[in-house]
Amino acid sequence: MKSLDTKLGRIRSGSRRPEDFVLAHANDPDVALGVASLPLPGGGFKTRPAFLEAAAEIVRAGSVDIMLTSAANAEQLALRGLFADSPVTLAIRANDTTDLWLPRGAGYSREPSRPFRTAALERVRPFCDLGLYSITPNNILDRDYATLEAYARFRGEALRIGFRHFLEVFNPNAGAGLSPEAVPAFVNDTIVRILSGVTVAERPAFLKVAYNGPRALEELVSHDPSLVVGILGGAAGTTRDAFELLAQGVKHGAKLALFGRKINLAESPQDMIALMWQVIRGELGPAEAVRAYHAVLARKGIRPLRAPEDDGKVTEQALQRG
Repeated sequence: MKSLDTKLGRIRSGSRRPEDFVLAHANDPDVALGVASLPLPGGGFKTRPAFLEAAAEIVRAGSVDIMLTSAANAEQLALRGLFADSPVTLAIRANDTTDLWLPRGAGYSREPSRPFRTAALERVRPFCDLGLYSITPNNILDRDYATLEAYARFRGEALRIGFRHFLEVFNPNAGAGLSPEAVPAFVNDTIVRILSGVTVAERPAFLKVAYNGPRALEELVSHDPSLVVGILGGAAGTTRDAFELLAQGVKHGAKLALFGRKINLAESPQDMIALMWQVIRGELGPAEAVRAYHAVLARKGIRPLRAPEDDGKVTEQALQRG
C-alpha cells in the first residue's frame, strides 16, 4: 500500500492523525520552462539526466508521498523500477494549460488561460494511474467555458481507463473584473460550483489550490469536509516562506502540500524536505526550522543562497495575513 492511499483512507474515514499529512514533490517544471527548468548556481541549467537522478534520489529515500513529474520523465523513472517497492506514488501532469507555457522570451502567460493537453492518458496508464489536472478560471465567459468543457472531457476519459486525478485550481492569471480582494472568494466559489455537478466516480482525489490566507482556506475546508484540500507551493521565496506556508496550511485545515520550486531550488532538497516534515508534525516552528536548515548547510559546507537573517523573513503577502 502506498503511503498516499493509506493516508487518504484515514482522512476520508475520519480517523486522520497529524502524521497523515501528505507531502508531494511537484517536480514538473519542464512542462512550463523547458530547458530552463532548474537553474544552476554557477549559471546554466540542470540537464535532463541530472534532473531524473535527483528525482530518483528522493524516491529512493521515500521522503515524499507523491512524485509528480511530466509524463515523459515519469515514464523514465518508472522504467527504472523505482516505484515497485516504494511507498511513493508516481503522478503525472495530465494537462498543460497555456498559462503554464513559460519558455524564455514568451508572453503566453499574460494571456487568459486556454485549455490544452499534451499527455495521452492511454499511453500513460500502463505505468501510472494518477495525474494532476489544472484549471485557471479568469472570469471571462468564453475562456472559462472552454476550460470546463475540456475538464469534463478529461474526466470522462479518465473514468473509462481507470485513471485517477487530483484537481489544481490556480488563481486567475489574467482575470477580468476581479480585485485582488475578490480573488479568494471567486476561486472558492468556482471550485464548489464545478464539483457540484461531479459524482463520486469522477471526483478528484484531492485539491491543490493557492494559499489565499487563513480565512479563504478555512472557508473551503469547512464548507465540505469531503474535499481533501491541499496547498500549492508557488514561487521559491525564502526558506522561511516555505516553512511558514506549511505551518499555516496545517493550522488552517490543509491536508496536503505540493511543493515544487521550494524543494527544487533549495540548496539541499533532501534536508529541506526533512525539515518540512518536522514543521508539519509541529516539532519545529518556521523560524526554528530556518535556523536548523542553515545549521545543516554550514555543517555540510554548502554556501546558502541568502544570509540567514534574510532567509528568515516572510516575504509572501498571503503568509503575512496568517
